[in-house]
Amino acid sequence: MGMQTGAHIVWDWNGTLFHDNDAIIGATNAAFAELGLTPITLEQYRALYCVPVPKFYERLMGRLPTDAEWQVMDATFQRHYSAQMGRCGLADGVAELLADWRSAGRSQSILSMYGHEELVPLVRGFGIEAHFIRVDGRTGPSGGSKAEHMVRHLAELAEAGVEPGRTVVIGDAADDAVAARGVGAGAVLYTGGSHSRASLEGVGVPVVDTLGEAVGVAERLVGVKS
Repeated sequence: MGMQTGAHIVWDWNGTLFHDNDAIIGATNAAFAELGLTPITLEQYRALYCVPVPKFYERLMGRLPTDAEWQVMDATFQRHYSAQMGRCGLADGVAELLADWRSAGRSQSILSMYGHEELVPLVRGFGIEAHFIRVDGRTGPSGGSKAEHMVRHLAELAEAGVEPGRTVVIGDAADDAVAARGVGAGAVLYTGGSHSRASLEGVGVPVVDTLGEAVGVAERLVGVKS
């Protein structure tokens, strides 16, 4: 898409563009079963989920998992998630939103904590890869924060003319807003993914119920007309 000088959106993937709640809760409960924990509902997950992920498990177990427990739970989660994600699809209206943002001459990218080698072919398989000037998944161990990955992502985007002050991160987790704040970008949080509205509203950024609303707020944050 060439050099970009206008507004930019950094999209989260899981729970935002990719509606994978069913796979997430199924894989989470499979991981819990490895330690004999009681299964949880999606509502419980959305009320308690946080990063780093071991802290989420602490909320449920009453203690942090040991390193050995974490390795077992993480491996189980990844295995079951990979088996179940094929039944999931893009969130409502995603293809149109991405096309409209791009056709307006604005740029967008994906930064996800899903593994990079798995993310890229998944995005390509949905036929939306061309809408993004960069697609970055997690490199290194799972379970951490997005903040350090966001720093690298924005540094790479700077070469395409993307400025943090004209950038808005759209995601479904408090961690997305924290990562955005760390690089001087705006943020909008979406209630359709891993966090409940109640848990998102304390973060201090706009919270919306649809991705269409998120794009509208992003436009206002960077001062562009829809």
